[in-house]
Amino acid sequence: MKKNYKNLHEFINELEKEGELIRFTEPVSSRLEITEITDRMSKLPGGGKAILFENVQNSEFPVLMNQFGSNKRINMALGSRSLDELAGRLQDIINMKPPKSFSEKIKLLPELVKYSRFLPRTSGKKAPCQEVVFKGEDVDLTKLPVLFCWPDDGGPFVTLPVVFTKGLEDGRRNAGMYRMQIFDRNTTGMHWHIHKDGAHHYHEYLKKGKRMEVAVAIGTDPAVTYSATAPMPRGIDEILLAGFIRRKPVIMTKCITVDIEVPAEAEFIIEGYVDPGELRIEGPFGDHTGYYSLKGKYPVFHVTAVTHRKNAIYSATIVGKPPMEDCYMALATERLFLPMIKTVLPEIKDYMLPWEGVFHNIAVVAIEKEFPHHAGKVMNGMWGSGQMSFAKILVMIDDPELLRDRGKLLRHILDTIDIHRDVALTKGILDVLDHSAEKPLYGSKLGIDATRMVEGEEPRSGESIHGTMNSKALTSAFHEIDDGFTGATAVLEECRNRVIILNVKKGGGKNSSYYRDRIRNSSLKSQGIFVLLDSDIKPEEGSVVLWKVFNNVDPSRDMVLEKGCVIIDATRKGVADGHAREWPEDIKMSDDVKIRVDEILSRHPEFFI
Repeated sequence: MKKNYKNLHEFINELEKEGELIRFTEPVSSRLEITEITDRMSKLPGGGKAILFENVQNSEFPVLMNQFGSNKRINMALGSRSLDELAGRLQDIINMKPPKSFSEKIKLLPELVKYSRFLPRTSGKKAPCQEVVFKGEDVDLTKLPVLFCWPDDGGPFVTLPVVFTKGLEDGRRNAGMYRMQIFDRNTTGMHWHIHKDGAHHYHEYLKKGKRMEVAVAIGTDPAVTYSATAPMPRGIDEILLAGFIRRKPVIMTKCITVDIEVPAEAEFIIEGYVDPGELRIEGPFGDHTGYYSLKGKYPVFHVTAVTHRKNAIYSATIVGKPPMEDCYMALATERLFLPMIKTVLPEIKDYMLPWEGVFHNIAVVAIEKEFPHHAGKVMNGMWGSGQMSFAKILVMIDDPELLRDRGKLLRHILDTIDIHRDVALTKGILDVLDHSAEKPLYGSKLGIDATRMVEGEEPRSGESIHGTMNSKALTSAFHEIDDGFTGATAVLEECRNRVIILNVKKGGGKNSSYYRDRIRNSSLKSQGIFVLLDSDIKPEEGSVVLWKVFNNVDPSRDMVLEKGCVIIDATRKGVADGHAREWPEDIKMSDDVKIRVDEILSRHPEFFI
């Protein structure tokens, strides 16, 4: 297997060689059809295959999808046999000790020389990404096969752009990935979230009232594309990370109309600027949370030039209800950044970000516990560190092997915790896409300590929440209390604290408080830990249930933690529930597109075996 790729073409060739690529020659539309086909592929066991759509209607450019969307392909992309192997290389650098003597300095030189080879380099030669050049009035973004991803999107979006900016104060480069809605032939939105480095650079220019130059690369080699998504510390060059991953420097070239360097081997480069203070409504957009992110005002990107290779391939992704391609990219980040987290919190042995938590809503952390309330110390440390500060739920355990078996993990948590001793609420910042909190960008957080007790800690009470009624009896009993309870399913019966999923139908004055009070005031309240879900959610679809719990719950508002009664309300919220913010819609494809795609795929059944 290749360790690095000079450009996207080399990666595509390797994917095909390894049987990981489908060439799709049938005519398809970039409006919804590519999304539906790719979504079905990404939902196959193991993530399916990468797809190269070679015949995109109204475009001369093929479209590559799902290139990172499996364990095998993400490892191919990053040139590793395993993601932990790649993390081990990073750990070696972190563990490198400063030399104490002249002889130690001499011994260290070969290592330093090796790593210096990963630094990006600038080429004076004509770059492949500038073989075809359009400037000024010749710029027309509508000629690119930019995807209209989901039915209620605000427009077509560039979904896999590597956006280059430079700090006004320090001149340092940042390469981030921020979606770009196409407004017209030469303007787009620039959706950098408030916590991102691109937004930090923008605010530097905004304060000075200066125009900010921006360049965007589409279709970079896989190491560069991944590195743009990585949560690097502010001021650390993502292109250096790409060189480290590739074991080879990224060759950069100067743009034609702006003073920014971009990867010379990219497929497309879009150059332009953002004027300080100029904002435009952008969105909605079917986002990686599985919901539409809402409309908002974001900076406008004015395009001054578009350049591309003669045989350019447009690279894109779609995001939505997990699992999808971005889950595998997030897995790479989880593994690669473990060594960095351990430098701050060395008691962490391992951690996991379940994809139902869409990367920022839950983390399960295995620690080496040494003293009383050690778990709380780690929680506070993580909530104060980088990207982990966005985590809404943190769960602490001892045994890292539990992270490899989610069933055992869930049973361990339910068998171990004392609800009133081991569950803590606090407040902090949240990801901008979190829709459940009462306010944008910050809200309540939940910490769960499922570690062993050590000397000096108050022992657990041994109390449990576990009744004897089965699902049929529970359904009947709750229906007698109120016909809005449409079903009750007891799960994880073998656990000390069992779970009961309650489906409810809201409306007609029946809101979240109404149903919570019906449970609290009933003789059934100690039958188990109740999880409230909307009536259309199927309890047997465990991954969907977890997705709703991790995304729809504001811990301080939606949880009841009383003696003998625990309720987790994962239903959709509205004004009647005391939630004034707009609640986003679930992402769903329209029926007419599904029918069209059914017809297209009926001629290619071999692709989805």
